[in-house]
Amino acid sequence: MSKPFRLSKSKVIAGRQCPKRLWLQIHRKEVATDTGNEVALAVGHEVGAAAQYLYPGGRLLGSHDDLPASLDNTRAWLDTRGPAVAFEATFEADSVLVMADIVERRRNRLHLVEVKASTSVKDYHRDDAAVQAHVLTRAGHEPASVSVRVIDNQFIYRGDGDYNGLFRDEDLTREAKARGNEAAGWIAMQQGVLAGAEPQVAMGAQCNTPYACEFQDYCLAQCGVARAEFPVEILPRAGKLANELKAQGYTDLRDVPAKLLGGNTVFLRMREASKTGKAFLDPAAAAELANAGWPRYYLDFEGVNPAVPRWAGTRPYQALPFQWSLHIQRADGSLEHRAYLHTAPDAPMRPAMEHLLAAIGKRGTVFVYNRAYEGSVLRGMAAMFPDLAERLVAIEKRFVDLLDITRRHYYHPDMKGSWSIKAVLPTIAPELDYANLGEVQEGGAAQQAFLEIIAPGTPAERRAQLAADLERYCAQDTLAMVKLAEVFAGGKRPKVAAR
Repeated sequence: MSKPFRLSKSKVIAGRQCPKRLWLQIHRKEVATDTGNEVALAVGHEVGAAAQYLYPGGRLLGSHDDLPASLDNTRAWLDTRGPAVAFEATFEADSVLVMADIVERRRNRLHLVEVKASTSVKDYHRDDAAVQAHVLTRAGHEPASVSVRVIDNQFIYRGDGDYNGLFRDEDLTREAKARGNEAAGWIAMQQGVLAGAEPQVAMGAQCNTPYACEFQDYCLAQCGVARAEFPVEILPRAGKLANELKAQGYTDLRDVPAKLLGGNTVFLRMREASKTGKAFLDPAAAAELANAGWPRYYLDFEGVNPAVPRWAGTRPYQALPFQWSLHIQRADGSLEHRAYLHTAPDAPMRPAMEHLLAAIGKRGTVFVYNRAYEGSVLRGMAAMFPDLAERLVAIEKRFVDLLDITRRHYYHPDMKGSWSIKAVLPTIAPELDYANLGEVQEGGAAQQAFLEIIAPGTPAERRAQLAADLERYCAQDTLAMVKLAEVFAGGKRPKVAAR
């Protein structure tokens, strides 16, 4: 019998998602493509560090760079006695190796705690706990309890490094232990899969649930299907329909018969634009804009939403503005730009709001692109600063959402199913393409740039470069809205898609 493959907990979970994904991770990892999970990984590390911070006497036992040493360190720790806490304690059984986020030893019994960056326990977290409990039990160290530790998004940080209350635990002891045989079955099945030929699995919902699979391009190519120019997946919020269309052999939206789109106006509009290369612009957009009052303010916030709060009075994942851009357009056609960028390590929220209130008038329309976000920022800041609340809430009452107008009245084939401002702008003002900006070209990069600016070790020259990139990026967001409103009002026509 061939030697079993060594699996990690994450690989077992990958096999639960799709056996082919696991097989490729082991045998053909070179055909993977980037899924852009770096930000999620960084958040996970931040949350893990915060969880460890709550145990000042805890010992780090494991390292992915040296698994034999991790196992040796854990065995030595297990041979000691007395209350103790270990991080990344490493166990192996049935050719599966797991690193436990936190193991507490109390009265010589082990209490297993898995830390997650989410605010609720997901089904795949339960699978994760079952695998961990099974491996520890098979290794001769059955845990007395098994918990998943998630973030309590109602926690308010008091400052001074006091993170007590940031997490809440869900006890999964009974469930995790009861699923031991189930976990053993997963592992046995996966060993059989890995010992055989590459599995043939049809693409479907599992390709992105619970994680985006890194082998999707490979699977498409293996089926003799190149990534379609207008894949049916671009249909918004139509995952089930997209899977049904692919099952019938349709991968490109242009080839789908209109009758299969169920009479959905947006879907039919997208199909027609993709086939003809011509943009759709409903004259009703101009009529809506004609009702907007003057002056017109085009507002955009950039913010951070750290899982682990940085500033007193804030909650996990709360949207906290550090920058805004405001283009002011008057009835005579004049255009003025005002902006704010916080570059100090102290809390950016109040100064950002105070500068905004000084810059924005009390009358006129305030255009935003996605009022859900900008509105949540203003409401959050109103709650945080009661003395500013009335004026901040008044700004939101003047909102007109250009994203909503765009979704209802505009589509260009180059948008490929996205109504983000980054997708729309090149179709109306290609000279303002975000690809022409510097290091900051999207919101995630803006957050990372800000965090690097306020980090104590960042050189002054680097700070200045990042600040300049942030200012250009945020200013382009609001200038893009100005251009979009001009197009919708009849100022110029969108460009025809390149064929």
